[in-house]
Amino acid sequence: MTTDKPTHPAMDLDDTVHQRVRLGILAVLSEASECTFATLRSELELTDGNLSRHLQTLEAAELLEIKKGYEGKRPTTWLRLTGKGRSALKQELEALERLAQRLRGSL
Repeated sequence: MTTDKPTHPAMDLDDTVHQRVRLGILAVLSEASECTFATLRSELELTDGNLSRHLQTLEAAELLEIKKGYEGKRPTTWLRLTGKGRSALKQELEALERLAQRLRGSL
């Protein structure tokens, strides 16, 4: 007979979402309907290359949408959290809360 032992809450953290910069990107995007690349870069204090790489990862996971266009004559990139991205962020926060709850009092 096997017993179904619950996994440690840390195992519920999503590797794609949990990475510090990507979690920051999802958090910022959750606070607005849309955000520009420049605003996000400034808010998280990242280089263009670093931010671009993380955005590619999140876009491939379908957690955000990237739209390129122009604002006047200036090229602009807009970013938007998808429903899947919003759900992934919510699940990550719930996993972090379970982990924190388990660890409270033991530290």
